[in-house]
Amino acid sequence: MKYTTLAILAGFLLDQLFGDPYWLPHPIRAIGWLISKGETWIRGIFPKTPMGEKTGGFFLVALVLGVTGILASGILYLAVHIHPLAGLIVESLMCYQLLAAKSLKTESMKVYHAFEKQDTEGARYAVSMIVGRDTKPLSPQGIMKAAVETVAENTSDGVIAPLFFMAIGGAPLAFLYKAVNTMDSMVGYKNEKYYYFGFAAAKLDDLVNFIPARLSAFVMIAAAFLTGLDGKNAWKIFWRDRFNHKSPNSAQTEAVCAGALRVQLAGNAYYFGKLYEKPTIGDDLRPVENRDIRRTNRLMMGTAWLSLILVLTVRLLLLYTGRHFLN
Repeated sequence: MKYTTLAILAGFLLDQLFGDPYWLPHPIRAIGWLISKGETWIRGIFPKTPMGEKTGGFFLVALVLGVTGILASGILYLAVHIHPLAGLIVESLMCYQLLAAKSLKTESMKVYHAFEKQDTEGARYAVSMIVGRDTKPLSPQGIMKAAVETVAENTSDGVIAPLFFMAIGGAPLAFLYKAVNTMDSMVGYKNEKYYYFGFAAAKLDDLVNFIPARLSAFVMIAAAFLTGLDGKNAWKIFWRDRFNHKSPNSAQTEAVCAGALRVQLAGNAYYFGKLYEKPTIGDDLRPVENRDIRRTNRLMMGTAWLSLILVLTVRLLLLYTGRHFLN
């Protein structure tokens, strides 16, 4: 779209101002509903064998991406053909709903504020809303660490990666990315139920996040220097621990954050009542504390703003050089 660069800026600013109001219907919830219904339908068709479930998982990916792509592109196409201004407004709103910086900060800071009130169970409940692990076994420090980790990891998934795909293909391509990301979060588990069925979604998520996760890490290192954190240590821990995770992408920004804060993240965790042994990220130079949640949010926001500047600069340069070439 002609005004995609402006739509990206508008969407980013709307997210910074309003976040994700609970009363506002969110398209990602609709994608989640489609995934859930699609899983039920597809599981009823394909045999319950490893190959049958793996094939069904591929069909789920095709279904969700097809429906998401057609609807996102179709809505924007109709808006543009009604009027260019309508197209700008619609794409701005689409970009806004694809970004999660403000809501990520808001939800994680609920953990921080609960601890400030000495309300450990309130903090436990708040963190359970934003992490996938079991929170009942967590100590107070474990709750703080979980909040820090989810902000660090979702800096890429919820903010920088959507911006990356907006920069390439506008809101429709970013919607396809979020569909992949949502499928991975719902069916990409390596447990008995989803080991085969979620194979396609998990592998596709690894693929589409490969470049954005690494870009996010490099921008986050720069943000660590600019936000008063330990940028030098962030660089060191990133290079050393960026693959200390089963996912090739998840530890990229976690490693930067651990280094910037000079703490140790990750390690063993419970999922669905089962203990999973996981490597640690970073050095245990000091214990994680409640203020680290606030520091991590500062790092996340700094990364988001730097990424926005980078995206807008690249798009404007391409626009200028394109026009110059055509002239």
